[in-house]
Amino acid sequence: MEFRGLMGGFYRISEWIMRLSVTNLLWLVTAFPVFFCIFNMFFFSQNVEEVQAWLLPIAVLTPFLLFPSTSAMFALARKWVMGDGDVPLFKTFFRSYKENYKQSMLGGIFYVVLLSLLVFNYQFYAAQTGYAAMLVYVFLAFIIVVSLSIFNFFCIVVHLHMKTFQLFKNALLVTVGQPFRAILIGLSCVAILYISFTQITFLIPFFMGSLIALVTFWHFHAGFRKIVTKHEAAVAKREEEAAAQEELAEPKESKDSL
Repeated sequence: MEFRGLMGGFYRISEWIMRLSVTNLLWLVTAFPVFFCIFNMFFFSQNVEEVQAWLLPIAVLTPFLLFPSTSAMFALARKWVMGDGDVPLFKTFFRSYKENYKQSMLGGIFYVVLLSLLVFNYQFYAAQTGYAAMLVYVFLAFIIVVSLSIFNFFCIVVHLHMKTFQLFKNALLVTVGQPFRAILIGLSCVAILYISFTQITFLIPFFMGSLIALVTFWHFHAGFRKIVTKHEAAVAKREEEAAAQEELAEPKESKDSL
């Protein structure tokens, strides 16, 4: 029995290694041009001008490749968190890629444009002096909030059926409405990125993205269940109050009828 339990544990670990690694490789392959540009920007750029030269193709390609690929990866993470660990990886990934492509692409365009404007204003006010320079902190806060909302955007895309504008709005509202959870998601992702790039580099091609998606959706789902529970409790309370008011109104109606 102990041997069977030990072997069962090894089997489950190997299953998770396979799921995470295959999903991460699918993510990298389907968004390869973006990662190619990022790799060249970080490792082969000699000055600021060369870095800026790489930013343009990254910004152009990201909505059309990286965002749909990431949403497909989050769709698999959702299945795992929801308890469907045996879902077919290739079929689920590419089906989600196709189904969510339009909204993911529009989300990519929205976030790339918005973040570009915020970064431009941040750099502008950072070069100012006096009271105008204080606005740099405002735009820095906006950049952080919008960046964190991207994680919620991917979670909502694969978890709920909404119109595109509602996706943006709710991603921002969830981020602002649950700041502690948003910060926790951000810190978890930063920790995974730091470990991947500085400590255990083999995580990058096999586990980095899929681990981020899994941790992010786990946090999102926990927060989403709390929102649903609070909403159901509020609805039940309103129904109880309405029923109580009806009971109080019944004797008065009877008296008036007499």
